[in-house]
This record gives sequence, structure tokens and C-alpha cells, in this order.
Amino acid sequence: MSKSPITSPLSDEAKDAVGHVLQATLVDLVDLSLVAKQAHWNVVGKNFRSVHLQLDELVTTARTYADQVAERAAALGVTPNGKARTVAESSGVPEFPDGWLKEDDVVKAVVTTLAALIGRMRERIDETDKPDPVTQDLLIEITKQFEEAHWMWQAQQA
Repeated sequence: MSKSPITSPLSDEAKDAVGHVLQATLVDLVDLSLVAKQAHWNVVGKNFRSVHLQLDELVTTARTYADQVAERAAALGVTPNGKARTVAESSGVPEFPDGWLKEDDVVKAVVTTLAALIGRMRERIDETDKPDPVTQDLLIEITKQFEEAHWMWQAQQA
């Protein structure tokens, strides 16, 4: 099916611009959920339990917002694509280390990952200002949650 069965309240130009932003956000969030789960399985050390549980919170947040972003795209008549190949080819989430990781190394990597995601999200907020303030509002909410998570992860480095 080439033509969308969903009509969009946006102009074609705005729909394309916002669709691009939503797709990029979706793949970043799917990748973040996978990276955080990978870290969750491989964290070790004296603060294992607290970091292990905090990683699950990050996974839940990423998955929740990935669903909201995908549904926003669909509501605008844009088909969301969260397939593994698409995520692997287009995610902007930094590469996460493999293998067993001490909790301090996991915290450091999560702080770096969240900082990169927040930077990308703030750019997307700017990009959606004119074409779709409703999508912009969703992106602001997501960024707010990840900035709070970033602060909490950074606090563990103090």
C-alpha cells in the first residue's frame, strides 16, 4: 500500500519534516531500550542491584516513549519503522561497550548515552516548532524525562 490510509492534519511538507523527526526519535528510543537492557544483563560490582534496577527504569521509559512516538507518527499518516535492521542502520545512540561492566563504567556510559540523546532531542524540538507544535510538545516531554534521568545518573558519579 503506497498511499496512507490515514489522513494528516499537516501539509505534505510539514508531514514529511515531522515524520523524519519522529522516525529518527523512534530508532533512538528503541536502541536506547536495547542498550540499557544489555547493560542491565551485564552490570557487576558492589552497587550491582541499584544500577541493575535503575537500568530497568531506563528501559521502561525508552519503551514507553518509543510507543508514543510511533503512535504519533501513525496518527499523522507516517508509517513508523522500529525494525532491528532500521534501528541498527540509523540510530544515533552511541555504541555501548560489550561484556561484563563494573557499575561505575555502566554509569559513565549511560551518562554519555543520555547526553547524546538529549542533544539530538533538543535539535528535534527546534525542528518541530513551526510544522507541528503537538509533536514538539511530545518531544519536550520526552526530553524532560531523559534530562531528569541524566541528572540522576550523573549524581552517581559525584
